[in-house]
Amino acid sequence: MSRSIVLGNGNILVGFDRNGLLRDFYFPYAGLENHVGSGNTHKIGVWVDGELSWFGSGGGWDIEIGYVNETMAASIKAKNEKLKVAIEFLDIVYNEKNIFLRNAKVKNLGDKKREIRVFFNQQFQISETSHADTVYFNPTVNALIHYKGRRVFLVGGQHGDKFFDDYSAGIFKIEGKEGTWKDAEDGLLSKNPIEHGSVDSTLGFYLNIEASQETSVNYWVAVGETFREVSGLQSYILAKGPDHLLETTQDFWKAWVNKYKFTFYGLDDSVVSQFKKSLLIIRTHCDNNGGILASGDSDNFRYGRDTYAYVWPRDGAFVASALDRAGYFDISHRFYDFCNQVLTEDGYLLHKYQPDKSFGSSWHPWIKNGKSQLAIQEDETAVLLCSLWEHYKKSKDLEFIESIYNSFIKRSADFMTRYREGFTTNLPYVSYDLWEEKNGISTFTAASVYGALRSAASFAGMLGKEEERVFYEQEAEEIRKAILEYLYNKETGFFFKLITVEDGKITRDATIDASSFYGIFKFGVLSPNDDRLKEAFNVVLEKLSKPIPIGGCARYLGDRYYEVSSDVPGNPWFITYLWILQYKIALGENEASLRSINEELKWVCKYAMKSGSMSEQLHPYTGEQLSVSPLAWSHAEFITTVIDYLEKLEKLGICTVCYPLHDVA
Repeated sequence: MSRSIVLGNGNILVGFDRNGLLRDFYFPYAGLENHVGSGNTHKIGVWVDGELSWFGSGGGWDIEIGYVNETMAASIKAKNEKLKVAIEFLDIVYNEKNIFLRNAKVKNLGDKKREIRVFFNQQFQISETSHADTVYFNPTVNALIHYKGRRVFLVGGQHGDKFFDDYSAGIFKIEGKEGTWKDAEDGLLSKNPIEHGSVDSTLGFYLNIEASQETSVNYWVAVGETFREVSGLQSYILAKGPDHLLETTQDFWKAWVNKYKFTFYGLDDSVVSQFKKSLLIIRTHCDNNGGILASGDSDNFRYGRDTYAYVWPRDGAFVASALDRAGYFDISHRFYDFCNQVLTEDGYLLHKYQPDKSFGSSWHPWIKNGKSQLAIQEDETAVLLCSLWEHYKKSKDLEFIESIYNSFIKRSADFMTRYREGFTTNLPYVSYDLWEEKNGISTFTAASVYGALRSAASFAGMLGKEEERVFYEQEAEEIRKAILEYLYNKETGFFFKLITVEDGKITRDATIDASSFYGIFKFGVLSPNDDRLKEAFNVVLEKLSKPIPIGGCARYLGDRYYEVSSDVPGNPWFITYLWILQYKIALGENEASLRSINEELKWVCKYAMKSGSMSEQLHPYTGEQLSVSPLAWSHAEFITTVIDYLEKLEKLGICTVCYPLHDVA
């Protein structure tokens, strides 16, 4: 089940499913140590008139979930006609401290006064293991405490001036026990004070509400490394008041997302709303230590071997670039510093990382056919240099660039000049492609290396390193010529997906791949108006876009990742569809030629969730979201496309100050 809502503050990342139930709780990094996950769910139940109903269990709840307008707060509306109860939740992760806070307004829809009991169940799996956890009720602070080692969660709440009314600690998914949520089904909890092992807890609010009236309860989870820390956080909540935290957090994020005044000239309100939601969703995936997470949706783990909760340098570079263009230089600065710290001595980045800068899991081998190889995707290193140059053009942070020139820019550029297939083609040497599947010399990777060396030359020239500037420019031009000689397929008017070279013999893979077209465009191998690029674009439309019933664009012909039907080239991805729009914008010469962009951006909004969450891919017939959601890269491409559009309008003189950030030089 995809995540409809994500909230965070750079230390905490929480994810909610379509029923408004908390399914992910990352701490102390955005993306590392998911203390729920693995199919666990923080349940919500309501008991009234002798009957208990849990959210999402077929209990008759109608649930709407979304973001409060222009801020990082969740609005969840739940209604049960049978029970005659409605609840409106307002949820935040406090921007200043490590607190998750939930306000619930409980309304009695019946025609008489009734007692309505609301139960909150916690299913923590601290540090991603289910053994040796402890949960106990602490009467000193009137809260439930879940802990293991240096991870402590305080669960508390109030209605009026009272703390919660009932509680229980229990064992969970072991010894034949399902958890304390079963204890709540008779409307009462046992007040069991402590359990250890695989544990859960439930607390209850007992509310007497007049007919057609409502009352409010506040629920919170404070997280830290010690009991003293979390009890201090609860004291802070009580001193400031939950309403203050709810209000100031919303105010902060509203100011953050409206940092610059984009005109959004001619764009539909749905596009403007999606742009702002995308910025906020991306921010939840940006750890305060610099890592940018691909996705915090842990459900992929239930159906595969792993999650997307890693820092892919390529994904991060595209996200950082979008943030730079939107004016959030501080976040991208931290990401580039992260990459500077993890770059190998030889000058390349590894497959993926955890947010604490350790090496992430991988499926790329270090030996093939008995020969040693680098288990890398070279474009991950190359794309970073390209986006770093864009970062400088926007931020003008010369001191930062100077500080990482030798350790990152020069080191990675020098690696790319060495890592070449020099005997036959002079192209970059083999590595895994951006889709992480095939090993060879791919068009996208080669184009990204060309762009990276051009960026390195720009950095060198700016810093007065003339010999290095000339060297990188020469190396880049050699690669550009080799791309056009060896990777362009004159017969099809497209670019090869990849080639391999063995003993001077070239083997070519002619699969139509959207990234082959996009790499040539994105990294400037050919100008947008070059006939070869126009022809390649038309091939993408004919082969990868038009055959898909709902529209969009597949990655490549025969893509079987999350395959729905072999009758389509593959599932449509938001990323590849937005690449098409970016190229259309680049070709635009007047307002009429750009008129379709607004409608095409509305197509993206149509298939995003109502909350704005954008997945990796879509069902080609129904538009249902597939794979993880949200995917930060999808949101980044949406932001980039909107800004491309606004920049183009301003360049054409159609509107003034459409885009409030401009390169100084």
